[in-house]
Amino acid sequence: MSVLINKKVASDLTISCFGEVLWDCFDSGKRLGGAPLNMCVRINALGIKADMISAVGNDELGRELLGEIAARGVSCNYIATNSKPTSTVEVALDNSGSASYTIIADTAWDNIALTNTLVNKVSTDDVFVFGSLIGRSAPSLATLQQLLEVANFKVFDVNLRAPYYKLDTLIELMNKADFIKLNDDELYEIAKAMGCKYHSLEQNLAYIAEHTNTDYLCVTKGSHGALLTIKGVNYYNSGYLINVVDTVGAGDSFLGALIYQLCSSNNPQHSVDFACAVGAMVAESQGATPILSHQQINEFMDPV
Repeated sequence: MSVLINKKVASDLTISCFGEVLWDCFDSGKRLGGAPLNMCVRINALGIKADMISAVGNDELGRELLGEIAARGVSCNYIATNSKPTSTVEVALDNSGSASYTIIADTAWDNIALTNTLVNKVSTDDVFVFGSLIGRSAPSLATLQQLLEVANFKVFDVNLRAPYYKLDTLIELMNKADFIKLNDDELYEIAKAMGCKYHSLEQNLAYIAEHTNTDYLCVTKGSHGALLTIKGVNYYNSGYLINVVDTVGAGDSFLGALIYQLCSSNNPQHSVDFACAVGAMVAESQGATPILSHQQINEFMDPV
């Protein structure tokens, strides 16, 4: 039985990931990107059916993007085509492999339209994953809010990209989520904005859990691993020693792997250990969605 979903067989689960699909543009060329898409690719690769809900433009970049998404095993059935341009993001890496982003505004995924097909899909899926960047545009935020009304288990990936967020919108979305994932900087910023006076990571996380009535939370700590809390019980991983190449998508694959494990097993400690391993393996690779097999992940966690 899984930690999150009352089903015995993970292959029976279905997941929807809602939000941005785009091209990450590096000096070396463009690569598949967008936090929810990176998660969707990872969840599918690990073995649970996940579909992407988004939009691309009626342009060459959009057609190329759909082709690349399909090539990674993700269905494009719920990715609409509209009159806005396909999204691109300029990515700059510093000497440590950490990324900064320049995100073009008013793109196709900023204008995801609500349809009966999407409502029916989300209402029947077991898990609905969404991120905070989608809240920068009124049309897609309105669609998200409608889908949250019918979604079952809701996972919120807090992924702050200044200036594309408002704290009141973040807190509203957190209150609708069943599971909240943040990094440590995001945790402290949001908890302080909510009135938290505590200083420790655990106290800040417990404060958010109490004030959003959320039983499932996770905070990542970069190279120092992550803390997963489930109904007040904490599970820690202290990280894996790697040579960082490119941090783009590492947190997305972490969350995708964590969702997969929590839906597949009843072992929260192994789940956070596995997710940290996947995140580390992505960070020591180029691109957001390198191909990683279960065998590779297990050998990384427990080398012989």
